[in-house]
Amino acid sequence: MNTNLGSQENIIKPDHLKFFEEGILKRIITESAKQVGSIVEVITTASQIPELVAEEYLDAFGQLGVAHIGILDIRNREDAKNEEYLARIRKADVIMFSGGDQLRLSSIFGGTEFLQILKARYEKDNFVIAGTSAGAAAASTNMIYRGQSGKALIKGEVQITAGLGFIDSVIIDTHFVQRGRIGRLLYAVASNPGMLGIGLGEDAGLLITEGTTMEAIGSGLTILVNGRKMGETNIYDVEMGSPVSIKNMRVSVMSIYDKYDLVQNQLFIKKHVKAEKKAFTGAPDDI
Repeated sequence: MNTNLGSQENIIKPDHLKFFEEGILKRIITESAKQVGSIVEVITTASQIPELVAEEYLDAFGQLGVAHIGILDIRNREDAKNEEYLARIRKADVIMFSGGDQLRLSSIFGGTEFLQILKARYEKDNFVIAGTSAGAAAASTNMIYRGQSGKALIKGEVQITAGLGFIDSVIIDTHFVQRGRIGRLLYAVASNPGMLGIGLGEDAGLLITEGTTMEAIGSGLTILVNGRKMGETNIYDVEMGSPVSIKNMRVSVMSIYDKYDLVQNQLFIKKHVKAEKKAFTGAPDDI
């Protein structure tokens, strides 16, 4: 089971964790087999302010009643070999990747025993892997790590590399609505239409179960860019630095409780039933 979360990490200490307020962290604990009895390990590798981020997660998970919360302060590939850390991820029920720079995650964990253990547990165990911001962006096999929003549809501006590989056939971008990153995802999917583009807005998350079904959680929006029925594109013909054209790219929007079948490539929108208004007349019962 894998939970990808969209949120924001600033260079200064954030005022609060927005997705915690919307109940996304609570949902992570609910999905864990041991719930509040879970062993949660937070990986702050992506962050430039790991100590402050660690404090936020200790507080947030603590407020949910989780007693066993650890911080894996891994800052380089040598740290990722630490036998104590390897033992801890073998025992953990929930792993949480913080935000920051996703390239740090791929370059530090790529090819390590640490990542192999996580992948094996994700495939075989009742195990939750979650990520926010960079932690979400790095969860897929391929990830966007660079690209200005305003120049995203210029050939060569969007940079893609290998991610951590927990989820196949998708590519994830975060801070999507707020930072206007639709162009980045359009470019990424046009270059490989077999991938589903996922754009996580603020306070938006996806719960991905068994790699087959996604459920939207949190109060924000998730944008899906599907290129499987895309028409023509000139992305392979134009020179570097030239604008890219794309025909008939499909875009969908998910909000809370909507589900997407990754096998059938189909979105199911949750029907919200309005509560019936009832009128009451008459006097109270006699006493």
